[in-house]
Amino acid sequence: MKTLYTAEALATGDGRNGHARSSDGRLDFDLAIPTAMGGTGDGTNPEQLFAAGYAACFHSALQLVARQAKANVADSAVGARVGIGSLDGGGFGLEVTLEVSLPHLARAEAEDLTAKAHQVCPYSNATRGNIEVTLVVAEADE
Repeated sequence: MKTLYTAEALATGDGRNGHARSSDGRLDFDLAIPTAMGGTGDGTNPEQLFAAGYAACFHSALQLVARQAKANVADSAVGARVGIGSLDGGGFGLEVTLEVSLPHLARAEAEDLTAKAHQVCPYSNATRGNIEVTLVVAEADE
């Protein structure tokens, strides 16, 4: 791989109840375990950060494949839900649902572009074979 950019961040303190800061200072925040996992929820958590990053990256990949197909992706959006849970064999795992809205495309075209974006997106490539990623076309022009 030819690296185009490298992001750096440092987590300090008590892990999920600690603090995170990017090397350029643009991100600088407290972390907190979500209330659903017994924490206070008084800060962001790694799953929220992963969801935001994956949604943004997938949306860019979707726009790329749409441009190549000359498809209208105006008003498009991508939402990501990242779940965390216990694995049967011990430890923890993640699951992701990506919800795509392409209101100006027919459902078949929207589903095709979503599948193509899943092949291009770096987050999809990094997670493929490691965690379950479900693609949902939530809105398309029927």
